[in-house]
Amino acid sequence: MTTTPRNPFGPGSGPKSGLSAFAAMDKRSRDIFREIVQSYLDTGGGVSLSPASIRNVMSDLTEMGLIDSPHTSAGRIPTHAGLRVFVDSLLQLGEPGEDDKREIERRLAGSGRRMDGVLSEASELLSGLVGGAGLVSTPTADTPVRHVEFVRISSEQALAVIVSESGEVENRVLALPAGLPASALVEAGNYLNARTKGKSLAESREAVLIEVRSRRALLDQTAAKLVEDGLAQWSGEDPQRGRSLIVRGRANLLDDPRAAEDLDRVRDLFAELEKSENLLNVLDTASAAEGVRLFIGSENPLFSLSGSAMIVAPYMDGNRKIVGALGVIGPTRLNYARVIPMVDYTAQVVGRLLGGARSTPGKRE
Repeated sequence: MTTTPRNPFGPGSGPKSGLSAFAAMDKRSRDIFREIVQSYLDTGGGVSLSPASIRNVMSDLTEMGLIDSPHTSAGRIPTHAGLRVFVDSLLQLGEPGEDDKREIERRLAGSGRRMDGVLSEASELLSGLVGGAGLVSTPTADTPVRHVEFVRISSEQALAVIVSESGEVENRVLALPAGLPASALVEAGNYLNARTKGKSLAESREAVLIEVRSRRALLDQTAAKLVEDGLAQWSGEDPQRGRSLIVRGRANLLDDPRAAEDLDRVRDLFAELEKSENLLNVLDTASAAEGVRLFIGSENPLFSLSGSAMIVAPYMDGNRKIVGALGVIGPTRLNYARVIPMVDYTAQVVGRLLGGARSTPGKRE
């Protein structure tokens, strides 16, 4: 049985004029609007209703900006503003289905408790379960460093290992130049330990790089290169804040029936997915407040050209502090009633596995 929850979305996210006009509708007009939106979400097609009285209602809905006819021969489909009104006013949300819950729990628990494994699996499973692209931002690197080390794993590769005070271990594979002596690995590790221990990576990174690059560091050239490469790997795509973006399932976006009809839209979306820093900034908006955030089409300037929908939820660390966000991007014709609870539930399970959820999964405090 579904329940109607509190509005899970951020303030000011819906078109006030559309909501006001919708609030003034009679029940019959609302039922017709619901049928139009539900048909679009189920089939991707429009609705053509013939009786004159119904056409009058559809004309009113069109004037409100809630529905439109993209082609002369097509039926009416909801606009992005109409989808927002539907989600905020008519959509009933409950918890994910038991099968979905079990799949989320199984997949994430099976990835172990290492942060990189859990977050990568979260992006992968969201992509597969909802048929869009899964997104996860890794936590900001504000945990003090306990130990760093470079461990040779072959003649051409080494592991750059960083251990935080919280016990999290991050490993990154680095390419090694031919003939690199073992002493360079030890020297680079000792140098970083002396300058990062007890500080966050974000705090120490810039000072270390300035020292290395200005040749003030007492390091030979090969050890200095290892230090730079290790810092670059640990810091991800956003070195100032020490986090990165995990994107899985881009190919799912091509399965949208509209993709073949609107390749320019798909190209625009793929181009935006390559801009990690911009996407991290979008995910930051979700991390600013608890609860799920939904962006439909032009509500988010990043996706205004591709006309996509994005559903995002924050996840927490062991201190109940929001440290990252995860979600999905897909066509506006998403099954919102299913996807929104799944994104929210996945964020809670991720937080619990990483030591961040003290409450029972499936409930928000």
